[in-house]
Amino acid sequence: MKKTLSALLLITVFFSCSEKKSTGGDSKMDTFINDLMARMTIEEKIGQLNLPVAGGAVTGIAISKDVEDKIRKGQVGGIFGVFGPDKVRKVQEVAVNESRLKIPLIFGLDVIHGHRTIFPIPLGLAATWNPDLIRKSAQVAAQEASAEGLNWTFSPMVDIARDPRWGRVSEGNGEDPHLGSIVAAAMVKGYQGDGLSRNNTIMACVKHFGLYGGSEAGRDYNTVDMSRIAMYNYYLPPYKAALDAGAGSIMSSFNVVDGIPATGNRWLLTDVLRNEWGYKGFVVSDYTSVSEMINHGMGDIQTVSALALHAGLDMDMVSEGLLTTLKKSLDEGKVTQQEIDQACMRILEAKYKLGLFEDPYLYVSEERAKNEVLNTETRGASREVAAHSFVLLKNKGQVLPLKKQGTIALIGPLADNHRDMLGTWVIAGEWEKSVSVLEGVKAQAGGAKVVHAKGSNITEDKEFIKRLNFFNQQMVTLDQRSTDAMKQEALRVAAGADVVVAVIGESQSMSGESSSRTNLDIPESQKELLKALARTGKKIVLVLFTGRPLTLTWEEANVDAILNVWAPGTEAGNAIADVLFGVHNPSGKLPSTFPRSVGQIPLYYNHLPTGRPWDGVSETKFKTNYLDESNDPLYPFGFGLSYTTFDYSDISLSKTNLTGNESLTATVTLKNTGSYEGEEVVQLYIGDPVATISRPVKELKDFARVSLKPGESKEVSFTVTPEMLKFYNSQLKYDWESGEFNIYIGTNSRDVKVAKVMWSISSR
Repeated sequence: MKKTLSALLLITVFFSCSEKKSTGGDSKMDTFINDLMARMTIEEKIGQLNLPVAGGAVTGIAISKDVEDKIRKGQVGGIFGVFGPDKVRKVQEVAVNESRLKIPLIFGLDVIHGHRTIFPIPLGLAATWNPDLIRKSAQVAAQEASAEGLNWTFSPMVDIARDPRWGRVSEGNGEDPHLGSIVAAAMVKGYQGDGLSRNNTIMACVKHFGLYGGSEAGRDYNTVDMSRIAMYNYYLPPYKAALDAGAGSIMSSFNVVDGIPATGNRWLLTDVLRNEWGYKGFVVSDYTSVSEMINHGMGDIQTVSALALHAGLDMDMVSEGLLTTLKKSLDEGKVTQQEIDQACMRILEAKYKLGLFEDPYLYVSEERAKNEVLNTETRGASREVAAHSFVLLKNKGQVLPLKKQGTIALIGPLADNHRDMLGTWVIAGEWEKSVSVLEGVKAQAGGAKVVHAKGSNITEDKEFIKRLNFFNQQMVTLDQRSTDAMKQEALRVAAGADVVVAVIGESQSMSGESSSRTNLDIPESQKELLKALARTGKKIVLVLFTGRPLTLTWEEANVDAILNVWAPGTEAGNAIADVLFGVHNPSGKLPSTFPRSVGQIPLYYNHLPTGRPWDGVSETKFKTNYLDESNDPLYPFGFGLSYTTFDYSDISLSKTNLTGNESLTATVTLKNTGSYEGEEVVQLYIGDPVATISRPVKELKDFARVSLKPGESKEVSFTVTPEMLKFYNSQLKYDWESGEFNIYIGTNSRDVKVAKVMWSISSR
């Protein structure tokens, strides 16, 4: 195997006597970088490709060593994990004062859903279906991160995910390529603003390229295997949307693509990324994904490092395979000078665009760090976005919003809790400064009396707790009281209340990287508490914390209201109180399907039809159904209730027969038929029932947010164009075909109105 790979490398690499010239399109930048590269040794060029970790953002086993000495030797291009004005300045001073060519470093960190001020987890951000708010959250994150010396974030994660067992569902935008693309572009624009050289912006890094969300069995770092039709139609669009929005960098993923690890996959990193999409930024590996190719069976560290460079990788995170082997590979003819120069040039271009050559300390400001981080304004933004992210899943008898009178019992291990408000991936987040649900509800309760009991632990499973408390962090602890004592206290508190608000669900470390689960129920100890509370006969409102779709069939059947709040961030308690008391009417919509059981997974709305469809009613065998479960989800993609109700008229079409590049207008009249002012996300889907390949039953193509007062009506129109009909066919040609199309408009992917049109391509 090793001999074969080495031979392939020798055959496929090409040699060049001339140095690769910068192609950034900026003549001043090109001149500067070409001059700098002419003065660099081969060792210094290779050094620019090295990204060690030197702070607390460790997501693997390997830890970088002797980083400061390597900086002096010109063997480091950037630093991962160092932030804070004083710390960044000290490290940058080593690079610009003590290295030969004084090339500044780039400083990166996982700023995922906020830096110091934490916003809802990305899945929650996607649930807002509001690009403006999503962009605002990224702008605040960039403002805070850049004030603390950072100029590069490993975000957004845009992986399409159809399996909620995968813990990193929490870090992405859900199952749909259109919504995912809208969110991806908004995040990039929020981070990067109007220009990378502004000191309140940071460079985005789109991840994980590619297909990481398709991991088999929902297990992190696992195999991905899919057709190219699935890649192009469902999984690749959000990456391209983020790059089209101007993302300065992109990260390769851990998984294989067509049997070759993404980090060493030339088809992915060069043929698709560079040649098809025309991308000019740089590619960084994920944490040790270069050296992990050894475990994939691709060869030793020298072989996989050469493979990665030839594939189109520019920067090596933590593995240091490029740093330690490329000179030897160059001498042996296994890589070329041009390949090394190309990668080095891309890193230098990014630094130039970030303004680091003009001012290495552009992103270091004690004053900004003091005044622009975790302040009233940023907290207000977090609160606003969080309230818009919540999804009302059930509201029987209009138990919500709560009245500010009587007695409210706030019960559950997440009620008087600060740490778990932030959710996963909050490296710089200060959980001690978050607002708990108890604090938020008490502050807004008015004349109501608020009583509290913990009721249970997050989980009683000690082995599970050990896994949750990785790296010896005390993220989940056991109460010293017995399970029964906590439950009895909760029942006593509930007995004297008019309504019980149960605040339960996943803790911070139960979702995110390396947090795959096979059981998607609420943890047993909390579920037993909820069942005991339900037996009291009191009205039960479930405030659900989760980083993924959970299986909630018992909860749906037995509690009165369910408000899914994901993990809301720093202002969690205040935002939750805003919605519970009706200050804000919930308008969030699910970005992922919620299954009835784990056995249904993968379950997603834009599935292909089948030759033996089940009608959902008959019990006939030999159809595509289960013996013991419905095919239908518990909550479909796009689902979300409001405190008011909305009525949709039938669809009115401006045309029903179209030719060529004509377009049509599809209109519904939306009416607020309830008693609260509310906002509805009106969703447009298109179905293509006859095509040269089997097409999804429907696909999201557009959506609009509409705010209506009680009794108010408004026409909502969408322009439907041939561009919306396009797909990648079996030859991977992106085009549309003549035929009949179904136009769907509704409140979610299931509950829609439908109209049909005929569209001919013949006039072109």
